Amino acid sequence: MKNDLQKDILGQTSDQTITKITAGLKDPNRANIFLDGRFAFSLDIAQVVDLEVKVGQKIGNERLRELQGASEFGKLYQRTLEWALARPRSVNETNDYLQLRKRRRSALNWQRERDGKKPLPELQEDTMNLVLERLIEKGYVDDKKFAQYFVENRRLRKGISPRRLKMELQKKGIRDDLIKQATDSIGRTEEEEILKVIRKKRRKYDDNKLVAYLVRQGFDLYKSRDAVEHYDPEGDLPCF
Repeated sequence: MKNDLQKDILGQTSDQTITKITAGLKDPNRANIFLDGRFAFSLDIAQVVDLEVKVGQKIGNERLRELQGASEFGKLYQRTLEWALARPRSVNETNDYLQLRKRRRSALNWQRERDGKKPLPELQEDTMNLVLERLIEKGYVDDKKFAQYFVENRRLRKGISPRRLKMELQKKGIRDDLIKQATDSIGRTEEEEILKVIRKKRRKYDDNKLVAYLVRQGFDLYKSRDAVEHYDPEGDLPCF
């Protein structure tokens, strides 16, 4: 029903009047905008102020398209911001998240059409790019913060080699200089990371398989072999 009304509203040639602005029922931070007595779209409260939307204001089709675009941006920005605040996010994974939302919207619209319902507005690339740019500008999406978080998190959970860390971060689209800054800031040596893995895997593998496992994780062959050969479970310290 809302989409039918919006389509009818956009199809009008004469100027329309903003007759009412009400607080959103599901989200009090959004405002519902009514044109000539009918719901047209919603905006963030900040957008209402920034775009100078007021009751009694006359708007034509060009202005209406501008406001509807702002509406779609506001909704997508808010949902992406909530996702980004859960933990540090990289530019690459944020872009992937937005593309996933776009695919899900398309799939939902396919199902709505099968059910005889009007489709929702498709997510536009321009809107998605603007959301990403705004999140970067505000510091909510930051490759440097993400690299630091990723390195600390991976090394806290289990031992990992600098080489493996670099490869994983490169796959996530992080620049080499940011990777180096993140890995250099940790302060733990490769020997300490090897020891961490040995503690966890000593009972599972014999010496040869444990060395092979360490090498597959990106650790140096000679350091891995020396650590395994000299590991003392009582003192918990290898002799390098």
